[in-house]
Amino acid sequence: MKAKPAAAPRPSRTRARARARTTSIAAFVVLAALVPTTASASGTQQVEAELPYVCTLPSGPLPATVRVSAEFPERASAGEAFTPSGVTTTVELPDQAVADLAARDAAGVRAATRLGVGVAQNAATATATWRGSAEPVALPESGPLTLVTKGDVPSVAGRGDGDLTFSAGALAIDLALEAADGTAADAATAGPGSLTVDCALAEDAPGQGLLATVPVGTGTAAPSGSPSSPSPSGPAGTSGAPDDGQSDAPGDREAERQSERSPKVLENTPGTAADRDEVPPCRYDEQHPPTDVSLNAYVTGYANVKKMKGAAYLPPSCVLIEQGIPVPGPPDPDYLIFDTVSYANFHYQERRQTPPFEATFLSFDFAPVKATMVLEQTDTMRIDSRMKMSMTDFSTTTDTYVRAPLVLHVLDLEVNGTPLDVGSECRTETSLTSEDPDPANFPGDHLVLYGRGELLIGQPATGYLLLSGGVLSGEATIPAFTGCGTDGEDLDRLLTASVSGPGNLIKQVQGQTCAIAAPVFPSPTNEGQCTEDLQPYEIPVAEH
Repeated sequence: MKAKPAAAPRPSRTRARARARTTSIAAFVVLAALVPTTASASGTQQVEAELPYVCTLPSGPLPATVRVSAEFPERASAGEAFTPSGVTTTVELPDQAVADLAARDAAGVRAATRLGVGVAQNAATATATWRGSAEPVALPESGPLTLVTKGDVPSVAGRGDGDLTFSAGALAIDLALEAADGTAADAATAGPGSLTVDCALAEDAPGQGLLATVPVGTGTAAPSGSPSSPSPSGPAGTSGAPDDGQSDAPGDREAERQSERSPKVLENTPGTAADRDEVPPCRYDEQHPPTDVSLNAYVTGYANVKKMKGAAYLPPSCVLIEQGIPVPGPPDPDYLIFDTVSYANFHYQERRQTPPFEATFLSFDFAPVKATMVLEQTDTMRIDSRMKMSMTDFSTTTDTYVRAPLVLHVLDLEVNGTPLDVGSECRTETSLTSEDPDPANFPGDHLVLYGRGELLIGQPATGYLLLSGGVLSGEATIPAFTGCGTDGEDLDRLLTASVSGPGNLIKQVQGQTCAIAAPVFPSPTNEGQCTEDLQPYEIPVAEH
Protein backbone atom coordinates (compact mmCIF):
# COMPACT_ATOMS: atom_id res chain seq x y z
CA MET A 1 0.00 0.00 0.00
CA LYS A 2 1.29 3.40 -0.90
CA ALA A 3 1.33 5.75 2.07
CA LYS A 4 0.83 9.47 2.03
CA PRO A 5 3.86 11.15 3.65
CA ALA A 6 3.34 13.05 6.87
CA ALA A 7 2.46 16.64 6.14
CA ALA A 8 4.92 19.30 7.15
CA PRO A 9 3.96 21.10 10.37
CA ARG A 10 2.16 24.37 9.83
CA PRO A 11 1.46 27.15 12.32
CA SER A 12 -2.04 27.44 13.74
CA ARG A 13 -4.02 30.54 12.87
CA THR A 14 -4.74 33.18 15.52
CA ARG A 15 -8.08 34.85 16.03
CA ALA A 16 -8.80 38.06 14.21
CA ARG A 17 -8.93 41.17 16.33
CA ALA A 18 -11.64 43.84 16.30
CA ARG A 19 -12.04 47.29 17.81
CA ALA A 20 -14.98 48.54 19.86
CA ARG A 21 -16.83 51.51 18.32
CA THR A 22 -19.86 52.11 20.53
CA THR A 23 -21.01 51.37 24.05
CA SER A 24 -23.71 49.00 22.79
CA ILE A 25 -21.18 46.95 20.81
CA ALA A 26 -18.89 46.80 23.83
CA ALA A 27 -21.77 45.55 25.99
CA PHE A 28 -22.53 42.85 23.46
CA VAL A 29 -18.90 41.72 23.46
CA VAL A 30 -18.89 41.56 27.25
CA LEU A 31 -21.88 39.25 27.13
CA ALA A 32 -20.43 37.21 24.31
CA ALA A 33 -17.32 36.53 26.31
CA LEU A 34 -19.06 34.96 29.27
CA VAL A 35 -16.47 32.22 29.18
CA PRO A 36 -12.87 33.44 28.64
CA THR A 37 -11.75 33.69 25.06
CA THR A 38 -8.12 32.87 24.45
CA ALA A 39 -6.26 33.09 21.20
CA SER A 40 -4.69 29.94 19.88
CA ALA A 41 -1.27 29.66 21.46
CA SER A 42 1.40 31.11 19.23
CA GLY A 43 4.22 28.79 18.29
CA THR A 44 2.19 25.65 17.66
CA GLN A 45 2.43 23.15 14.83
CA GLN A 46 -0.45 21.12 13.42
CA VAL A 47 0.65 17.64 12.41
CA GLU A 48 -1.21 15.21 10.16
CA ALA A 49 0.36 11.84 9.31
CA GLU A 50 -0.99 8.98 7.21
CA LEU A 51 0.65 5.64 7.93
CA PRO A 52 0.29 2.06 6.64
CA TYR A 53 -0.41 -0.67 9.19
CA VAL A 54 -1.01 -4.42 9.15
CA CYS A 55 -3.90 -5.50 11.41
CA THR A 56 -4.58 -9.08 12.51
CA LEU A 57 -8.25 -10.07 12.21
CA PRO A 58 -9.92 -13.49 12.38
CA SER A 59 -9.33 -13.94 8.63
CA GLY A 60 -5.63 -13.11 9.00
CA PRO A 61 -3.34 -10.08 8.52
CA LEU A 62 -4.94 -7.26 6.55
CA PRO A 63 -3.56 -3.89 5.40
CA ALA A 64 -4.99 -0.80 7.09
CA THR A 65 -4.47 2.94 6.96
CA VAL A 66 -4.05 4.98 10.13
CA ARG A 67 -4.19 8.77 10.14
CA VAL A 68 -3.01 10.66 13.23
CA SER A 69 -3.57 14.39 13.73
CA ALA A 70 -2.47 16.47 16.70
CA GLU A 71 -1.14 19.86 17.70
CA PHE A 72 2.34 20.22 19.22
CA PRO A 73 4.33 23.24 20.40
CA GLU A 74 6.95 24.49 17.96
CA ARG A 75 9.53 24.51 20.75
CA ALA A 76 9.77 23.67 24.46
CA SER A 77 12.21 24.37 27.27
CA ALA A 78 14.20 21.63 28.97
CA GLY A 79 12.13 20.12 31.77
CA GLU A 80 8.96 21.85 30.53
CA ALA A 81 6.03 19.44 30.24
CA PHE A 82 3.51 19.84 27.45
CA THR A 83 0.54 17.83 26.23
CA PRO A 84 -0.21 17.22 22.53
CA SER A 85 -3.73 18.51 21.96
CA GLY A 86 -6.55 17.74 19.56
CA VAL A 87 -5.32 14.18 19.13
CA THR A 88 -7.43 12.21 16.65
CA THR A 89 -6.72 8.69 15.41
CA THR A 90 -8.55 7.55 12.28
CA VAL A 91 -8.34 3.87 11.35
CA GLU A 92 -9.52 2.61 7.97
CA LEU A 93 -9.99 -1.16 7.90
CA PRO A 94 -10.55 -2.92 4.55
CA ASP A 95 -13.83 -4.52 3.46
CA GLN A 96 -12.54 -7.97 4.48
CA ALA A 97 -12.45 -6.72 8.08
CA VAL A 98 -16.11 -5.73 7.72
CA ALA A 99 -16.87 -9.27 6.56
CA ASP A 100 -15.04 -10.68 9.59
CA LEU A 101 -17.15 -8.59 11.97
CA ALA A 102 -20.37 -9.36 10.13
CA ALA A 103 -19.55 -13.07 10.45
CA ARG A 104 -19.73 -12.58 14.22
CA ASP A 105 -23.33 -11.31 13.83
CA ALA A 106 -22.25 -7.70 14.33
CA ALA A 107 -24.06 -4.82 12.65
CA GLY A 108 -22.11 -2.03 14.35
CA VAL A 109 -19.10 -1.38 16.55
CA ARG A 110 -17.86 0.98 19.26
CA ALA A 111 -14.10 1.42 19.06
CA ALA A 112 -11.40 2.33 21.55
CA THR A 113 -7.79 2.67 20.41
CA ARG A 114 -4.44 2.35 22.19
CA LEU A 115 -1.58 3.73 20.13
CA GLY A 116 1.96 3.22 21.38
CA VAL A 117 4.04 6.35 20.72
CA GLY A 118 7.80 6.28 21.00
CA VAL A 119 9.31 9.44 22.45
CA ALA A 120 13.04 9.95 21.85
CA GLN A 121 15.60 12.62 22.64
CA ASN A 122 19.21 12.19 21.60
CA ALA A 123 19.92 8.51 22.43
CA ALA A 124 17.28 8.21 25.17
CA THR A 125 13.76 6.84 24.65
CA ALA A 126 10.44 6.45 26.44
CA THR A 127 7.00 5.15 25.48
CA ALA A 128 3.58 6.78 25.84
CA THR A 129 0.13 5.33 25.22
CA TRP A 130 -2.36 7.50 23.35
CA ARG A 131 -5.89 6.34 24.12
CA GLY A 132 -9.00 7.26 22.18
CA SER A 133 -12.67 6.34 22.08
CA ALA A 134 -15.43 6.72 19.49
CA GLU A 135 -19.18 6.76 19.24
CA PRO A 136 -20.86 3.64 17.80
CA VAL A 137 -20.85 3.30 14.01
CA ALA A 138 -22.76 0.91 11.76
CA LEU A 139 -20.88 -1.55 9.57
CA PRO A 140 -20.93 -0.32 5.96
CA GLU A 141 -22.76 -2.40 3.40
CA SER A 142 -19.68 -2.21 1.19
CA GLY A 143 -16.22 -0.72 1.31
CA PRO A 144 -13.90 -0.07 4.25
CA LEU A 145 -14.80 0.58 7.89
CA THR A 146 -13.60 3.95 9.18
CA LEU A 147 -13.19 4.47 12.94
CA VAL A 148 -12.41 7.92 14.35
CA THR A 149 -11.31 8.09 18.00
CA LYS A 150 -10.38 11.00 20.22
CA GLY A 151 -9.01 11.02 23.74
CA ASP A 152 -6.44 12.10 26.27
CA VAL A 153 -2.71 11.63 25.93
CA PRO A 154 0.09 11.83 28.52
CA SER A 155 2.25 14.90 28.96
CA VAL A 156 5.91 14.77 27.95
CA ALA A 157 8.99 16.70 29.07
CA GLY A 158 12.48 16.64 27.55
CA ARG A 159 15.31 16.18 30.04
CA GLY A 160 17.74 18.51 28.31
CA ASP A 161 18.52 20.18 24.98
CA GLY A 162 17.86 18.34 21.74
CA ASP A 163 15.01 17.40 19.43
CA LEU A 164 12.13 15.48 21.01
CA THR A 165 10.60 13.13 18.43
CA PHE A 166 7.26 11.34 18.50
CA SER A 167 6.80 8.15 16.43
CA ALA A 168 3.75 5.92 16.05
CA GLY A 169 4.16 2.28 17.05
CA ALA A 170 1.91 -0.68 17.82
CA LEU A 171 -1.84 -0.05 17.75
CA ALA A 172 -4.58 -2.01 19.54
CA ILE A 173 -8.23 -1.53 18.60
CA ASP A 174 -10.83 -2.69 21.13
CA LEU A 175 -14.16 -3.28 19.38
CA ALA A 176 -17.43 -3.65 21.28
CA LEU A 177 -19.75 -5.34 18.78
CA GLU A 178 -23.41 -4.50 18.31
CA ALA A 179 -25.80 -7.18 17.09
CA ALA A 180 -27.88 -6.93 13.94
CA ASP A 181 -31.05 -6.65 16.04
CA GLY A 182 -29.69 -3.55 17.76
CA THR A 183 -28.55 -5.40 20.90
CA ALA A 184 -25.45 -3.65 22.16
CA ALA A 185 -22.53 -5.36 23.83
CA ASP A 186 -23.59 -3.83 27.14
CA ALA A 187 -27.14 -5.15 27.05
CA ALA A 188 -28.33 -7.92 29.33
CA THR A 189 -28.04 -10.52 26.55
CA ALA A 190 -25.10 -12.34 25.08
CA GLY A 191 -24.86 -10.35 21.85
CA PRO A 192 -21.86 -10.73 19.55
CA GLY A 193 -19.33 -9.87 22.28
CA SER A 194 -16.10 -7.97 21.65
CA LEU A 195 -12.84 -8.23 19.77
CA THR A 196 -9.36 -6.74 20.10
CA VAL A 197 -7.50 -6.14 16.85
CA ASP A 198 -3.70 -5.82 17.08
CA CYS A 199 -1.97 -3.73 14.41
CA ALA A 200 1.71 -3.27 13.60
CA LEU A 201 3.34 -0.42 11.69
CA ALA A 202 4.14 -1.54 8.14
CA GLU A 203 7.80 -1.85 7.20
CA ASP A 204 7.45 0.74 4.44
CA ALA A 205 5.92 3.40 6.74
CA PRO A 206 7.38 6.84 5.91
CA GLY A 207 9.89 8.05 8.47
CA GLN A 208 9.35 4.85 10.47
CA GLY A 209 6.12 6.31 11.80
CA LEU A 210 7.47 9.78 12.63
CA LEU A 211 4.66 12.05 13.79
CA ALA A 212 6.34 15.22 15.03
CA THR A 213 9.59 16.81 16.13
CA VAL A 214 9.70 19.38 18.94
CA PRO A 215 13.04 21.16 19.51
CA VAL A 216 13.84 21.42 23.22
CA GLY A 217 16.14 23.93 24.88
CA THR A 218 18.54 26.34 23.26
CA GLY A 219 18.90 24.33 20.09
CA THR A 220 22.20 22.68 21.12
CA ALA A 221 21.85 18.99 21.84
CA ALA A 222 23.31 17.60 25.03
CA PRO A 223 26.60 15.76 24.46
CA SER A 224 26.24 12.02 24.07
CA GLY A 225 26.65 10.26 27.41
CA SER A 226 26.06 13.45 29.39
CA PRO A 227 22.80 13.22 31.32
CA SER A 228 20.58 16.28 31.48
CA SER A 229 19.35 17.44 34.84
CA PRO A 230 15.81 16.27 35.52
CA SER A 231 13.19 18.89 36.18
CA PRO A 232 12.39 19.30 39.87
CA SER A 233 8.77 20.14 39.01
CA GLY A 234 7.79 16.58 38.09
CA PRO A 235 5.94 14.31 40.47
CA ALA A 236 7.78 12.25 43.02
CA GLY A 237 9.40 9.17 41.62
CA THR A 238 9.97 10.51 38.08
CA SER A 239 13.30 12.26 38.54
CA GLY A 240 15.34 9.22 37.53
CA ALA A 241 17.74 9.66 40.47
CA PRO A 242 19.40 6.40 41.56
CA ASP A 243 18.48 5.00 44.93
CA ASP A 244 20.87 4.15 47.75
CA GLY A 245 21.08 0.54 46.65
CA GLN A 246 22.32 1.17 43.11
CA SER A 247 24.81 -1.21 41.57
CA ASP A 248 28.34 -0.14 40.66
CA ALA A 249 28.38 -2.38 37.59
CA PRO A 250 29.22 -0.40 34.41
CA GLY A 251 26.15 -1.77 32.62
CA ASP A 252 23.90 -0.77 35.51
CA ARG A 253 25.43 2.70 35.73
CA GLU A 254 24.91 3.21 32.00
CA ALA A 255 21.30 2.04 32.31
CA GLU A 256 20.76 4.52 35.13
CA ARG A 257 22.32 7.34 33.10
CA GLN A 258 20.10 6.38 30.17
CA SER A 259 17.06 6.50 32.45
CA GLU A 260 18.05 9.97 33.66
CA ARG A 261 18.25 11.20 30.06
CA SER A 262 14.98 9.58 28.93
CA PRO A 263 12.08 11.94 28.23
CA LYS A 264 9.52 12.01 31.02
CA VAL A 265 6.09 10.65 30.09
CA LEU A 266 3.49 11.72 32.63
CA GLU A 267 -0.07 10.39 32.82
CA ASN A 268 -1.22 13.71 34.25
CA THR A 269 -0.14 17.19 33.28
CA PRO A 270 2.24 18.51 35.94
CA GLY A 271 0.95 21.38 37.98
CA THR A 272 0.51 22.60 41.48
CA ALA A 273 -2.45 21.17 43.36
CA ALA A 274 -4.49 23.64 45.35
CA ASP A 275 -3.70 23.93 49.03
CA ARG A 276 -6.14 22.33 51.45
CA ASP A 277 -7.38 25.74 52.63
CA GLU A 278 -8.06 26.79 49.01
CA VAL A 279 -10.63 24.08 48.29
CA PRO A 280 -14.09 23.63 49.85
CA PRO A 281 -14.51 21.02 52.58
CA CYS A 282 -15.41 17.57 51.32
CA ARG A 283 -16.78 15.51 54.15
CA TYR A 284 -19.99 13.78 55.17
CA ASP A 285 -22.04 15.38 57.94
CA GLU A 286 -25.28 14.99 59.89
CA GLN A 287 -27.35 16.05 56.90
CA HIS A 288 -25.40 13.66 54.67
CA PRO A 289 -24.38 10.68 56.84
CA PRO A 290 -22.09 8.12 55.19
CA THR A 291 -22.93 4.49 54.55
CA ASP A 292 -20.71 1.44 54.16
CA VAL A 293 -20.27 2.22 50.44
CA SER A 294 -19.76 5.98 50.69
CA LEU A 295 -16.85 7.60 48.86
CA ASN A 296 -15.80 11.21 48.44
CA ALA A 297 -13.43 12.81 45.95
CA TYR A 298 -12.42 16.11 44.37
CA VAL A 299 -12.87 16.83 40.66
CA THR A 300 -11.48 19.68 38.58
CA GLY A 301 -10.94 20.46 34.92
CA TYR A 302 -11.70 22.67 31.95
CA ALA A 303 -14.75 23.26 29.76
CA ASN A 304 -14.40 24.69 26.26
CA VAL A 305 -16.78 27.04 24.52
CA LYS A 306 -16.44 26.36 20.82
CA LYS A 307 -17.90 29.67 19.65
CA MET A 308 -15.40 31.63 21.70
CA LYS A 309 -12.38 29.34 21.14
CA GLY A 310 -11.71 29.50 24.87
CA ALA A 311 -11.92 27.44 28.04
CA ALA A 312 -13.20 27.95 31.57
CA TYR A 313 -11.31 26.51 34.53
CA LEU A 314 -13.51 24.54 36.93
CA PRO A 315 -11.88 24.59 40.38
CA PRO A 316 -11.69 21.53 42.66
CA SER A 317 -15.22 20.54 43.64
CA CYS A 318 -16.39 17.99 46.20
CA VAL A 319 -18.38 14.97 45.02
CA LEU A 320 -20.11 12.53 47.40
CA ILE A 321 -20.48 9.08 45.85
CA GLU A 322 -22.51 6.02 46.79
CA GLN A 323 -20.74 3.08 45.15
CA GLY A 324 -22.97 0.35 43.75
CA ILE A 325 -22.63 -3.40 44.12
CA PRO A 326 -21.17 -5.21 41.08
CA VAL A 327 -23.57 -7.62 39.35
CA PRO A 328 -22.78 -10.13 36.59
CA GLY A 329 -22.93 -8.68 33.10
CA PRO A 330 -23.84 -10.43 29.85
CA PRO A 331 -22.15 -13.81 29.26
CA ASP A 332 -19.07 -13.80 27.08
CA PRO A 333 -16.83 -16.83 26.41
CA ASP A 334 -13.67 -14.71 26.50
CA TYR A 335 -14.41 -12.37 29.41
CA LEU A 336 -15.78 -12.26 32.94
CA ILE A 337 -18.03 -9.18 33.01
CA PHE A 338 -19.42 -7.17 35.93
CA ASP A 339 -21.63 -4.07 35.85
CA THR A 340 -21.82 -1.47 38.62
CA VAL A 341 -24.20 1.47 38.98
CA SER A 342 -23.17 4.22 41.41
CA TYR A 343 -24.69 7.62 42.22
CA ALA A 344 -23.07 10.95 43.06
CA ASN A 345 -23.77 14.57 43.98
CA PHE A 346 -21.73 17.74 44.12
CA HIS A 347 -21.53 19.02 47.69
CA TYR A 348 -20.96 22.71 48.34
CA GLN A 349 -22.49 24.52 51.32
CA GLU A 350 -25.31 21.94 51.49
CA ARG A 351 -26.11 22.47 47.80
CA ARG A 352 -25.67 20.14 44.83
CA GLN A 353 -23.39 22.47 42.90
CA THR A 354 -19.79 23.43 42.26
CA PRO A 355 -18.19 26.33 44.10
CA PRO A 356 -18.54 29.63 42.23
CA PHE A 357 -15.76 29.99 39.66
CA GLU A 358 -14.50 33.08 37.88
CA ALA A 359 -13.52 33.43 34.25
CA THR A 360 -11.34 36.46 33.50
CA PHE A 361 -10.03 37.66 30.12
CA LEU A 362 -9.33 40.75 28.03
CA SER A 363 -11.96 41.67 25.46
CA PHE A 364 -10.42 43.38 22.42
CA ASP A 365 -7.11 43.00 24.32
CA PHE A 366 -7.88 45.99 26.51
CA ALA A 367 -11.21 45.60 28.38
CA PRO A 368 -10.92 43.28 31.41
CA VAL A 369 -14.03 41.12 31.84
CA LYS A 370 -14.84 38.80 34.74
CA ALA A 371 -17.76 36.37 34.95
CA THR A 372 -18.76 34.33 38.02
CA MET A 373 -20.67 31.09 37.46
CA VAL A 374 -21.66 27.77 39.05
CA LEU A 375 -22.78 24.40 37.72
CA GLU A 376 -25.94 23.22 39.46
CA GLN A 377 -27.43 19.73 39.49
CA THR A 378 -31.07 19.25 38.60
CA ASP A 379 -30.98 15.55 39.57
CA THR A 380 -28.57 12.92 40.89
CA MET A 381 -25.57 11.96 38.77
CA ARG A 382 -25.43 8.34 37.63
CA ILE A 383 -22.17 6.43 37.12
CA ASP A 384 -22.29 3.24 35.01
CA SER A 385 -19.14 1.08 34.99
CA ARG A 386 -18.50 -2.16 33.13
CA MET A 387 -15.46 -4.25 34.05
CA LYS A 388 -14.26 -6.94 31.63
CA MET A 389 -11.62 -9.43 32.77
CA SER A 390 -9.84 -11.48 30.14
CA MET A 391 -10.01 -15.23 30.77
CA THR A 392 -6.55 -15.67 29.21
CA ASP A 393 -4.25 -13.12 30.89
CA PHE A 394 -6.64 -11.76 33.59
CA SER A 395 -6.14 -8.20 32.40
CA THR A 396 -9.14 -5.93 32.93
CA THR A 397 -10.65 -2.95 31.16
CA THR A 398 -13.34 -0.79 32.72
CA ASP A 399 -15.57 1.56 30.71
CA THR A 400 -17.32 4.24 32.77
CA TYR A 401 -20.06 6.66 31.76
CA VAL A 402 -21.03 9.54 34.04
CA ARG A 403 -24.45 11.05 33.29
CA ALA A 404 -24.86 14.44 34.98
CA PRO A 405 -27.85 16.82 34.67
CA LEU A 406 -26.15 20.22 35.09
CA VAL A 407 -27.33 23.76 34.33
CA LEU A 408 -24.94 26.70 34.02
CA HIS A 409 -25.93 29.56 36.34
CA VAL A 410 -24.38 33.01 35.78
CA LEU A 411 -24.03 34.91 39.05
CA ASP A 412 -22.12 38.08 38.20
CA LEU A 413 -20.56 39.83 35.24
CA GLU A 414 -18.13 42.76 35.34
CA VAL A 415 -16.47 44.83 32.63
CA ASN A 416 -13.55 47.05 33.57
CA GLY A 417 -14.61 46.68 37.20
CA THR A 418 -18.18 47.85 36.50
CA PRO A 419 -20.92 45.29 37.28
CA LEU A 420 -23.39 44.37 34.55
CA ASP A 421 -26.56 43.17 36.26
CA VAL A 422 -27.70 39.81 34.85
CA GLY A 423 -30.15 39.17 37.68
CA SER A 424 -30.40 36.24 40.07
CA GLU A 425 -31.97 33.70 37.69
CA CYS A 426 -29.62 33.84 34.70
CA ARG A 427 -29.02 30.24 33.61
CA THR A 428 -29.32 27.78 30.76
CA GLU A 429 -32.88 26.67 30.01
CA THR A 430 -31.97 23.00 30.44
CA SER A 431 -28.98 20.89 31.39
CA LEU A 432 -25.86 20.81 29.28
CA THR A 433 -26.50 17.93 26.90
CA SER A 434 -24.43 15.23 25.20
CA GLU A 435 -25.21 12.54 22.66
CA ASP A 436 -25.92 9.54 24.87
CA PRO A 437 -24.63 6.15 23.64
CA ASP A 438 -27.82 4.51 24.97
CA PRO A 439 -30.63 7.05 24.53
CA ALA A 440 -33.41 4.49 24.84
CA ASN A 441 -32.43 3.68 28.44
CA PHE A 442 -31.20 7.18 29.33
CA PRO A 443 -33.54 9.79 27.86
CA GLY A 444 -33.64 13.43 28.85
CA ASP A 445 -31.13 16.26 29.01
CA HIS A 446 -27.81 15.46 30.67
CA LEU A 447 -24.07 15.69 30.17
CA VAL A 448 -22.19 12.45 29.41
CA LEU A 449 -18.53 12.00 30.38
CA TYR A 450 -16.56 8.86 29.51
CA GLY A 451 -13.41 7.24 30.85
CA ARG A 452 -11.63 3.92 30.33
CA GLY A 453 -9.33 2.21 32.82
CA GLU A 454 -6.92 -0.64 32.24
CA LEU A 455 -5.21 -2.95 34.70
CA LEU A 456 -2.50 -5.49 33.87
CA ILE A 457 -1.35 -8.04 36.43
CA GLY A 458 1.58 -6.65 38.42
CA GLN A 459 1.28 -3.12 37.01
CA PRO A 460 -0.40 0.07 38.26
CA ALA A 461 -3.82 0.89 36.84
CA THR A 462 -3.97 3.44 34.01
CA GLY A 463 -6.80 5.59 32.71
CA TYR A 464 -9.98 6.20 34.71
CA LEU A 465 -11.37 4.03 37.50
CA LEU A 466 -14.03 5.20 39.93
CA LEU A 467 -11.96 4.36 43.02
CA SER A 468 -8.58 5.70 41.89
CA GLY A 469 -9.86 8.50 39.64
CA GLY A 470 -8.41 9.75 36.38
CA VAL A 471 -9.57 11.68 33.32
CA LEU A 472 -13.18 11.84 32.13
CA SER A 473 -14.01 13.62 28.90
CA GLY A 474 -17.04 14.43 26.78
CA GLU A 475 -18.64 16.87 24.39
CA ALA A 476 -21.59 19.07 25.33
CA THR A 477 -24.18 21.33 23.79
CA ILE A 478 -24.76 24.53 25.75
CA PRO A 479 -28.52 25.29 25.71
CA ALA A 480 -30.15 28.69 25.31
CA PHE A 481 -30.11 31.07 28.29
CA THR A 482 -33.12 32.30 30.23
CA GLY A 483 -33.82 34.72 33.08
CA CYS A 484 -30.89 37.02 32.27
CA GLY A 485 -31.27 40.77 32.84
CA THR A 486 -33.14 43.12 35.18
CA ASP A 487 -35.42 46.17 34.95
CA GLY A 488 -37.02 44.92 31.76
CA GLU A 489 -33.70 44.40 29.97
CA ASP A 490 -33.70 40.99 28.26
CA LEU A 491 -30.17 39.66 27.77
CA ASP A 492 -31.16 36.07 26.97
CA ARG A 493 -30.78 36.33 23.20
CA LEU A 494 -27.38 37.97 23.43
CA LEU A 495 -26.02 35.25 25.68
CA THR A 496 -27.61 32.50 23.60
CA ALA A 497 -26.21 33.87 20.34
CA SER A 498 -22.76 34.32 21.84
CA VAL A 499 -22.28 31.18 23.91
CA SER A 500 -24.90 28.50 23.25
CA GLY A 501 -24.27 25.71 20.75
CA PRO A 502 -22.80 22.22 20.24
CA GLY A 503 -19.25 20.86 20.11
CA ASN A 504 -17.94 22.07 23.48
CA LEU A 505 -15.27 19.72 24.83
CA ILE A 506 -15.08 19.01 28.56
CA LYS A 507 -12.16 17.38 30.36
CA GLN A 508 -12.48 16.55 34.06
CA VAL A 509 -9.92 15.01 36.40
CA GLN A 510 -11.19 13.06 39.41
CA GLY A 511 -8.81 12.43 42.28
CA GLN A 512 -8.37 9.29 44.35
CA THR A 513 -11.48 8.57 46.40
CA CYS A 514 -11.61 8.21 50.16
CA ALA A 515 -13.57 5.12 51.26
CA ILE A 516 -15.26 6.29 54.47
CA ALA A 517 -15.86 2.80 55.90
CA ALA A 518 -12.26 1.66 55.34
CA PRO A 519 -10.07 4.78 55.19
CA VAL A 520 -6.43 4.57 54.13
CA PHE A 521 -4.28 7.18 55.86
CA PRO A 522 -0.78 8.25 54.73
CA SER A 523 2.04 6.12 56.08
CA PRO A 524 5.60 5.20 55.13
CA THR A 525 4.23 2.19 53.24
CA ASN A 526 0.93 3.59 51.88
CA GLU A 527 -0.05 6.59 49.82
CA GLY A 528 -2.76 8.55 51.54
CA GLN A 529 -6.36 8.25 50.40
CA CYS A 530 -8.06 10.00 53.33
CA THR A 531 -7.18 12.80 55.71
CA GLU A 532 -7.64 12.29 59.43
CA ASP A 533 -11.08 13.93 59.24
CA LEU A 534 -12.10 11.65 56.33
CA GLN A 535 -11.73 14.09 53.47
CA PRO A 536 -10.09 13.08 50.16
CA TYR A 537 -6.34 13.20 50.60
CA GLU A 538 -5.67 13.93 46.92
CA ILE A 539 -6.54 17.27 45.35
CA PRO A 540 -6.26 16.69 41.58
CA VAL A 541 -4.77 19.07 39.04
CA ALA A 542 -6.78 20.17 36.00
CA GLU A 543 -5.54 19.24 32.53
CA HIS A 544 -6.08 21.05 29.25
